[in-house]
Amino acid sequence: MSHTAAGGAPAGVPETLYRWRWAALLVILLGEIMDLLDSLITTIASPTIRADLGGSAATIQWLAAGYTLAMAVGLITGGRLGDLYGRKRMFLIGAAGFTVGSLLCSIATGPGMLIGARVVQGLFGALMLPQGIGMIRRMFPPKEMGTAFGLFGPIMGLSAVGGPVLAGWLVDADLFGTGWRMIFLINLPVGAAAVLFGLLVLPRGRGEDATRLDLGGAVLASLGAALVVYPLVQGRELGWPAWTFAMMAAAVAVFGVFAWYQVRKQRAGGDPLIVPSLFTKRGFTGGLVVGLVFFSGMTGFALVFGLYLQLGLGYSPLKAGLSQIPWSAGMIVGFGLAQALTRFGRRVIHGGAVVMAAGAAAEALTLRHGGLDITPWQLTPALVVTGLGMGLLMAPFFDTVLAGVEPAETGSAGGTLTAIQQLGAALGAAVLGTIFFGLLGGHVASAADDGAARLRARLAAASVPAPVQDRIAAGLRACGHDRAAAKDAAATPASCTALEGTVRQAAAAAPQQAGAIRQAVGAAGKQAAGQGFSDAMQVTSWVVVGMLGLTFVAAFLLPLHARTEEEAAEIEAAAAPA
Repeated sequence: MSHTAAGGAPAGVPETLYRWRWAALLVILLGEIMDLLDSLITTIASPTIRADLGGSAATIQWLAAGYTLAMAVGLITGGRLGDLYGRKRMFLIGAAGFTVGSLLCSIATGPGMLIGARVVQGLFGALMLPQGIGMIRRMFPPKEMGTAFGLFGPIMGLSAVGGPVLAGWLVDADLFGTGWRMIFLINLPVGAAAVLFGLLVLPRGRGEDATRLDLGGAVLASLGAALVVYPLVQGRELGWPAWTFAMMAAAVAVFGVFAWYQVRKQRAGGDPLIVPSLFTKRGFTGGLVVGLVFFSGMTGFALVFGLYLQLGLGYSPLKAGLSQIPWSAGMIVGFGLAQALTRFGRRVIHGGAVVMAAGAAAEALTLRHGGLDITPWQLTPALVVTGLGMGLLMAPFFDTVLAGVEPAETGSAGGTLTAIQQLGAALGAAVLGTIFFGLLGGHVASAADDGAARLRARLAAASVPAPVQDRIAAGLRACGHDRAAAKDAAATPASCTALEGTVRQAAAAAPQQAGAIRQAVGAAGKQAAGQGFSDAMQVTSWVVVGMLGLTFVAAFLLPLHARTEEEAAEIEAAAAPA
C-alpha cells in the first residue's frame, strides 16, 4: 500500500493522479475568491471610506490603483518564485500575507495607512495567484483538466455579481459597529482557511525548469509602471507641476532600458523576465495594446460609475451594489455566448468591443435623458449590453493572443498578459478617475449657472433683494465648484463659508422667509451637484467609447483564431522533452 507524504503526491503514483487534487483545487479557488472580491469592493466602499478617514479624490483612485499596480508588478515575478522555491510554499506565504494585509486595511487609521495596506494585499496576492495554475496542471490528468479550469468561470461570475452587493451590504449593515472595515475583516477567516487547508492538501514541488530570478528586470519594470501611474493620480490635485510630466517621460526611458536589458540578458545566456522575441510577434504586441486599453477602460468605468451612483445620485452602498447586478449578469451571459462562438475567432473580440461601446454610449444617453430622478431600472438595459460586450471580449482574449507565440514563450507571454491586465486596471483608475474628477468642478459650476434663473425667482419670491440674489447665485456657483474640486472632502471651502454668511444675512433681513431662503439655496445646490456628476459621468462614458474604438482597431493585430484543444495538446507534447 502506498503512503502519502505531507502535502505531496502518493509514492509510486503519477502526480496527475494526486488523490487530494479536488480538495487542493478548493483551496486554490479560495485564493481566487479573495482576490476577485478585493479588486471590486473598494469601488463600492470608497465614498464611505473617504468620508470616514478623510483624504482627497486621489485617495479613492489609490484604493483601486494601489492594489492593481502592486498586483501587476508582483505578477511579473510571482510565478517564477513558485518555480524556484516551491508553488505550495509561495501560495501559503502569499495567502498569509494577503490575510495580514486585509487585517491592516481593517485597522487603518488614515488614508495613507489604508493605501499602504492595499499595496501589501496586491503584492502578496501576486505571489499567491500564479501558483494555482501550475499546481492544477501538475495534479490533474488531461481528462479532468478542463473540469478543473472550468470552475474558474463560475467563480469569476459569482464574484462579479456578489462582490459589489456584498460590499454594499456589509457597509450598510455596520456589523458590530465596524462599518466599511468589515469588507476587509471578512477576508480573515477565508485567508486562515486557505492557509490551514493548504498546509494539509496542496502538493509540494517546484518547476522542473526553474531558473534564477531576473531581479534587475523586475526592478526596472516596477519602476517604469510606478513612474506612469503616480503622476496620473496625483497630478490633477497638484496642478500638474512640471515634475509630473518629467516622471511620465522618464517612464518611457525606463521601459526602453528594460527592453535593452532583457535583450542583453538573453544574449548572455540568462533567463529574462520577458522573452524579447515576443515583441517581434505582431499578435502578441497587439494583444498588449488591446489588453492595456480594454482593461483600463473597463476598470476605470466601473470605478467612476460606482462613484456616480453614490455621490451623484445619493444611493446607499447596498443600492449601488444592487444597481450593478445587470452589468455583472450581462458579463456572465457574454462569457457563455463567447464559448458558443469560438469558431469566429478574433471576430468575437471585435464584436465584444462594438457591443460594449454601444452599452457605454447607451448609458451616456440614458443619463442625459433620465435626469436626476433616474432609477436603476432605467439604467439596466445599457448595463446589460455593456456587460455582454465585456464578457464577449474577455472570454477569448488570452487564448487568441497566446495562439501567436511559440511553446517555449508561452509561460513568459501568459505572465506578461496577466500583468498587463492588472497594469491596465491601475491605469484605468488613474486616467478615468482623473478625467472624471477633473471635469466635475466645471460641470457643477455650469449646472449652477443653468439653475441660476430659477434660484433668483425663488429668492425674489422670498423677498430677497436683487443684489443679494446675485451674490447668492455667484456664491453657490463658486461653492459648488470648490467643493467638487476640494482636496479634502472633510474641509469646508472658503467660498462655501462665504455663501453661508450671505444666506444667513438674507435670512436675518427677512425672518419670516428664512426657511424658504435656505430651502431654495439648498435645493439649487443639490440640483447643481447632481447635474454636475451626471454631466461628468456622461463625458467619461464617451471617453470609454473612444477607448473601445481603439481596442477594436488594435484587435486587427491579433491572430485570427485561438488554438484548438488538439493543437494545444500537440504543442505541449512536442515541447515536453525540452
